Amino acid sequence: MADVSALGSILIPAMKRKGYPSAVAAAVMSSAATLAVIIPPSIPMILYAVMAETSVVQMFVAGIVPGLLGGFGLMAMAYYFARRYDLPVEERLQWARVKQTFREAFWAFTLPLIILGAIFGGVVTATEGAALAVIAALFIGLVIYRELHLAQLRVAMIDGGVQTAVVMLLVATSALLGAYLTEVQAPQKLARAVAELTANKWVVLALLNVLFLMLGMFLHSAAAIILVVPVVMPLVNAVGIDPVHFGLVVTINLGIGQQTPPVASVLMVACSIAKASVWEVSRVNVYFIGVLFAILMLVTYVPVTGLGLVQLFYR
Repeated sequence: MADVSALGSILIPAMKRKGYPSAVAAAVMSSAATLAVIIPPSIPMILYAVMAETSVVQMFVAGIVPGLLGGFGLMAMAYYFARRYDLPVEERLQWARVKQTFREAFWAFTLPLIILGAIFGGVVTATEGAALAVIAALFIGLVIYRELHLAQLRVAMIDGGVQTAVVMLLVATSALLGAYLTEVQAPQKLARAVAELTANKWVVLALLNVLFLMLGMFLHSAAAIILVVPVVMPLVNAVGIDPVHFGLVVTINLGIGQQTPPVASVLMVACSIAKASVWEVSRVNVYFIGVLFAILMLVTYVPVTGLGLVQLFYR
């Protein structure tokens, strides 16, 4: 949601000005933001590794190849829509122009370095890093570039408040639903039902895919991981599924859940920014979800896709 909120606020209006249909602009941003769950540093991966007592580093390494495949797949789908809707073609790449724009944007490029450097350096927490980013952006915009004015700042603050309110409503709804599912022990009952059906590794993976796809439609990824992963890990270990392999399956499933109503947290934020109907965007987004689902099936049934680098470097 942070990805689509931060980047979508800039890129979706820019795409619409270029002639992109609102639904296409929102679908491209929404699906691209969701792919981030399997690309380091992924918070769901960290949370899964903690709950499953496995290596965070190995989870990160396992996500590299599926992340690249998913990225190329989404690019191919975006190209298909560009041809289908005859979207405007930008000017050809010119290295002189790249150098010029790099010099112009140099101070803006320091923002990720400031944020990630401070976080990984142990200077600030992730939350404090967000505040640091705001201070740095204000300094760069007001003092260095001198392009940020108080009127623009007021509009940005109002837009940020509205988009944050949308996200918080989604989080609150998901938390309420999660509390109800916890009370009735629905995830635990579903996990036990899977365990009673079969002990075949591949069938168990198929059933767990269905379980996490369903949970992803209604729960925030953090809630689903905390509620279900500890319950299913004994089954996963018993049938011989690699915990890192299973972690990839879980994170991709929950990423797809961010795109599928009724909750669809990332999709809802993209629709809010694009000012487009959820169902209108979903009709386009289903193709991008298809790419993510293909990556899920590849990771599930061709484990070397994710585990290849892990086995090369760590086993």
